[in-house]
Amino acid sequence: MNVRVLFGALAAAAISMPLQAQEQPKPASPATIAAQREAAASLPPDGKRDADFAARGYLATRSDPIIRDAKGEPVWNLDAYAFVEGKAPPSVHPSLWRHMRYLGRHGLFEVADGIWQVRGFDLSNMTVVRGETGWIVIDPLTTRETAAAAIGLVNETLGRRPVVAVIYSHSHADHFGGVRGVTSAEDVAAGRVAVIAPEHFMEEAASENVLAGGAMQRRAAYQFGAALVPGDTGQMGSGIGMAVSRGTITLIEPTDSIAKTGETRVIDGVPLEFQIVSGSEAPAELNVYIAPQRAFLAAEIATCTMHNILTPRGAKVRDARAWAKFLDEAVTDYASRSDVVLSSHCWPQFGREAGAQWLAAQRDNYRYLHDQTVRLMNRGATMAEIAEAIPLPPQLADEWSNHGYYGTYSHNSKAIYQYYLGWYDAVPANLHAHPPVARARRMVEAIGGTQRVIALARTAMAKGDYRWSSDLLQQLVFAEPANTTAKDLLADSYEQQGYQSESAIWRNQFLAAARELRNGPTENFRTQSRDLIAAVPTGLLFDSAATRYDPRKLARGRVAVRFRLTDRGEEVLVEANDSVMIARMEDEATPPDVIVTGPRQMVLGLLFLKLPLAQMKAAGLAVEGDEDALGALLDALDPMPGGFDIVTP
Repeated sequence: MNVRVLFGALAAAAISMPLQAQEQPKPASPATIAAQREAAASLPPDGKRDADFAARGYLATRSDPIIRDAKGEPVWNLDAYAFVEGKAPPSVHPSLWRHMRYLGRHGLFEVADGIWQVRGFDLSNMTVVRGETGWIVIDPLTTRETAAAAIGLVNETLGRRPVVAVIYSHSHADHFGGVRGVTSAEDVAAGRVAVIAPEHFMEEAASENVLAGGAMQRRAAYQFGAALVPGDTGQMGSGIGMAVSRGTITLIEPTDSIAKTGETRVIDGVPLEFQIVSGSEAPAELNVYIAPQRAFLAAEIATCTMHNILTPRGAKVRDARAWAKFLDEAVTDYASRSDVVLSSHCWPQFGREAGAQWLAAQRDNYRYLHDQTVRLMNRGATMAEIAEAIPLPPQLADEWSNHGYYGTYSHNSKAIYQYYLGWYDAVPANLHAHPPVARARRMVEAIGGTQRVIALARTAMAKGDYRWSSDLLQQLVFAEPANTTAKDLLADSYEQQGYQSESAIWRNQFLAAARELRNGPTENFRTQSRDLIAAVPTGLLFDSAATRYDPRKLARGRVAVRFRLTDRGEEVLVEANDSVMIARMEDEATPPDVIVTGPRQMVLGLLFLKLPLAQMKAAGLAVEGDEDALGALLDALDPMPGGFDIVTP
């Protein structure tokens, strides 16, 4: 799961805090209560497997549930979901409630002789393997603080040993961001600790969210319910874990990379074999087979839920067919020699038969959805039609981990359609439709005006048709954004859909929207990460700056600025005209109007934080030539993007 942005990383509200002077959530409606009852009746038998496997091997947890940063501020609350006990309340889908009963368990668990997992200390799991002299850590969580707490629990419970190796399973921050909590850059540089990752890890970890980071961060606030408080009318996890910790994301560059399936390494006396699954859940990803214990770590291509083919926060569409093929390879090449199958999220599968069946069921889930989507697509169905036509079939629904607590059949089928055909459904009316506000005004007028829309929406809500009421009310809110009645009704409609959602992230999005309609937009929670910024290639950072360039603001016809980054030995020539801003690395031929010299961090402060030029010069930045040309370029750059409206125009 990817939670990164260039200059900020979203962290969901894992620490329960009271809502003050804000409208409170409303209870489940009679229609929602009836829907939950119907959903409960359709679920497969609970069985004992998940309850057993989620609890098996438990050894200990922290006595203090609050994990704090160096300033004493809380970054994680282990007990934030302690309320999930007993029967599901009417405001939570019964399947999601069951899921959170198992997912919310936290502590140190023994998986096999010499293998442990710390679960529930962050969005992901930390897997620890005992070597001859120290610990091999696989996926050191999201932040320094939670990772330090996790390895502290390991040492306290099992006996103190040094970390001798860290393995990043893939290029999403919840699988590497806590690395400085378990080791140091000095120990890595001295050769005392190896850091192993899939090929192309650094470029993918550093660059995936750079250009679209502003939009992703805002949308991620909805996906993870960043402003919601955990509770039966609030946030109920994220499907693959509870939430995202609030601490410091760190990164240490790998010392070794794995390029192809079947490669092996012997780390501190432990033989490991790797399966490369890049291009499935992440662009750089590997699985790990731990030979002595016959244990297979499936990283994130197999978890306790269907994953996202296209995450709602926004990303490039993933390849569902390749995902299924990698799972098939895991079934045929690794399952038969594995006595336990682990994941970097959720709980393990114990026993050769259980592990093989679990991997095969998830393979079939992704392949079924892919093939049936393409089958209907090729018969002319649109993405919206396909999403209605392909539910999770009974033969696959019997496996609880195929359910959509994170990804869903609905939005994943649309993603598969998009992967092959893009956004356009070939209906010409959609080729050049009016934008949302213009369309909304026309729709409200065509329906009969404001009161008619409200009356129709109330009727739909009374019948429990919240999808239709939301459609109607969204038109009215966009046509009349100051209409508080419309916004309040739309919030009520979204809220009930959130309560009825089996997917934790659908629930988060509906409830986040309801909250903002009632109380106004909330500021995204952000945390700076020097390690991530330092890892981004300079050329990509300047390309990102170009996406904030507004040529209408350029006060002159053309500007050329040469930036000399003294700490990196790099030069960038930036040329701006009445249309675009182009950055070229090592362009010695183009004569600049002005030369700016200084360390990269200062230049980034100028371009991204828009710090005053006089302040930067006083701090040591050198400017030689036409200073007005530099000022013209800086004035034409928009500020760094922050929040923007989603549920209102």
